Amino acid sequence: MSENQIKTDAYREAGVDVEAGYQSVKLMKADVQRTFNDRVLSHLGGFGGLFELPEGYRKPVLVSGTDGVGTKLRLAFMMDRHDTIGLDCVAMCVNDILCQGAQPMFFLDYVACGKNYPEKIATIVKGIAEGCLQGNMALIGGETAEMPDMYSLDEYDLAGFAVGIVEKDEIVTGATISEGDVLIGLPSSGVHSNGFSLVRKVLFKDLSLDVNTYVDDLGMTLGEALLTPTRIYVKALSDLIKPCQIKGMSHITGGGFYENIPRMIPDGLCAKVDTSVIETLPIFNFIQKAGKIAAESMYATFNMGIGLVVAVSAEKADALLAGLTAKGEKPVVLGNIVKGEEKIDLCLSNR
Repeated sequence: MSENQIKTDAYREAGVDVEAGYQSVKLMKADVQRTFNDRVLSHLGGFGGLFELPEGYRKPVLVSGTDGVGTKLRLAFMMDRHDTIGLDCVAMCVNDILCQGAQPMFFLDYVACGKNYPEKIATIVKGIAEGCLQGNMALIGGETAEMPDMYSLDEYDLAGFAVGIVEKDEIVTGATISEGDVLIGLPSSGVHSNGFSLVRKVLFKDLSLDVNTYVDDLGMTLGEALLTPTRIYVKALSDLIKPCQIKGMSHITGGGFYENIPRMIPDGLCAKVDTSVIETLPIFNFIQKAGKIAAESMYATFNMGIGLVVAVSAEKADALLAGLTAKGEKPVVLGNIVKGEEKIDLCLSNR
């Protein structure tokens, strides 16, 4: 037995399987390389990811974002399904940097687990790679940390880091939003990646439901509906930001409408939103009815069917709507910007 094998065996006895790590990399290699483009200068397994900045920028600014998927991971554990949770992680990061007007460039991931099961890790990374393709990013690096004393054997945590680029004078901040501007919403695919602590309490703890419970109104099991991956809005919006002169964007994540829309609204202005125009997804109706949750609480927790809100001038609204529709989107005019001290005025529907 070689000295290296002895060292490896000793580490395995301590709970860390180095060979499993090598196998994970081997299994994920093809999926990772699918995301590569001509600007990727590094290779899988290097000490760092190398990415050449695109040419043509006068005053380029890098935009970065990092996030995880919260307790949606619990749903993946409960269903033992790990093929889409990585996509959620990418979406949470890339949608955020998109809101600053950034063109996404590359992504890095971090998986921490109690035990490295190569097939499971590779499946998670396959979802990350798919998210990167949807978000126009290269997956140039990552880390899988096997930490048996930190996590139970079948559990893991997941985080990501996205980087994009934007011209300094084209950064989208919301600062130019003015009275009369129009608010346009892009539909979500479901709960996305926020509010799952409340979901689990209401559906699984209070009502003792199960992920395998089939719900007629949903047309699928509860677990399938809840695990539906978060939408990525890059391909829908990235090439419309400049021509439509988009002034502000809000990714509707934790805190729902009440927390996220005000983040782009300047002082002295208010986003007046009419929720009656939103086609509330069945999953939200089910959660609200099951938990007897007030409408205000729903809109303060969930996206309620709108995953991203855009602010644009009234003169550019039709062009943005047409551009989105041409891409197969179903944009919704949610309201407009008015004067006011409160940054959001949500007209709640009685439906």
